Amino acid sequence: MSSIEITWLGHATVDVRLGGARLVTDPILRDRVAHLRRHDGTSQLDSDPDATPIDAVLISHLHHDHLDLASLRQLPAGTALVVPRGGAKVVGRHAPGEVVEMSVDDELTVGDVRVTAVPADHHRGRVLSRAKATPLGFVMEHADGVVYFPGDTDLHPAMSDLPAPDVALLPIWGWGPTIGSGHLDPERAAEAAATLRARAVLPVHWGTFAPIRPRPGRPGWLDRPAGTFTEAMARHAPDSHLALVRPGPDAVTFPAGGATTE
Repeated sequence: MSSIEITWLGHATVDVRLGGARLVTDPILRDRVAHLRRHDGTSQLDSDPDATPIDAVLISHLHHDHLDLASLRQLPAGTALVVPRGGAKVVGRHAPGEVVEMSVDDELTVGDVRVTAVPADHHRGRVLSRAKATPLGFVMEHADGVVYFPGDTDLHPAMSDLPAPDVALLPIWGWGPTIGSGHLDPERAAEAAATLRARAVLPVHWGTFAPIRPRPGRPGWLDRPAGTFTEAMARHAPDSHLALVRPGPDAVTFPAGGATTE
């Protein structure tokens, strides 16, 4: 039976196996980025010699917790990068392979998967840089199913026009005790699941990174978004399967149609 394999490594880093292609989103392959320290998940991609090679890395926007230049340098040589238009100059010499810029509605074929750049409602800039690029989400389509990765976004009307995903990788929080504009919180993420008509939802962008503090430990607010999102999904999108997992190296398998065999 055809299937989709999803491995959430933490934050917005997701390893997607769809059809014969392997795509990785917003790789953060370190345990510390600027003032953020990893509290959960793994910084390691599957690098077993027998593992499927990475066909492309999809970068949703320029923020440091999504486009991390040091992490790009850890990718295998020759790995193609897909970035929002204007992002190539940020990536520069750190790119391990070809760099492809995309704008909303652009399409790209990766192996046997069609990747479409779709709108995202988020901030365009990058701290300590003059670079700006319109943030993107990505729809990955194959006969085996459809996977939607919105990057960082808030609710926006274009979600209702997207193809209903078999798996929606919805961000439900961020890296701090509060969340700013241009993000989905648990309530709005559940509303997004309903708007998208998602068959299955795997929540991401929560519980992974927190600001470095004088005392080590796991802040309690890192785990709260998951419980709040579970309750909100029961209200807003009860027909969507919720695949709530902690970040780590284990894949979740979704048969075509959005059920799960975790």
